[in-house]
Amino acid sequence: MKNYVQEGCRLDLTAPRAVTSGDGFIVGSIFAVASTTAASGAALVGCTEGVFDLTKKTTATFAVGDKVSWDNTNFYCDAPGTGLYPVGVAVAVAGNGGATVRVKLSEVPTTAA
Repeated sequence: MKNYVQEGCRLDLTAPRAVTSGDGFIVGSIFAVASTTAASGAALVGCTEGVFDLTKKTTATFAVGDKVSWDNTNFYCDAPGTGLYPVGVAVAVAGNGGATVRVKLSEVPTTAA
């Protein structure tokens, strides 16, 4: 098809802040996971599809299938709430005290709740 540009699972984006490979970040309505380390304002490839182990709020707990949101102030996943951005669903249990949650990204534009 002549107007096809690329697959949408990896996008060329600009880092909104300094990020390390594996960090979540938001550009506009796009939630992505950094494929490399990048300084604020630098070009990088963001992964927008797939399953990732992402940093979570230590006290947050998730069962398989629970919705996962992104806290764009503290830069970690949390349970859905006001001001947080829906990003996917948990695909593994994540308990209180744990550092990460395994998330299947939702692949839809995100806006704060």
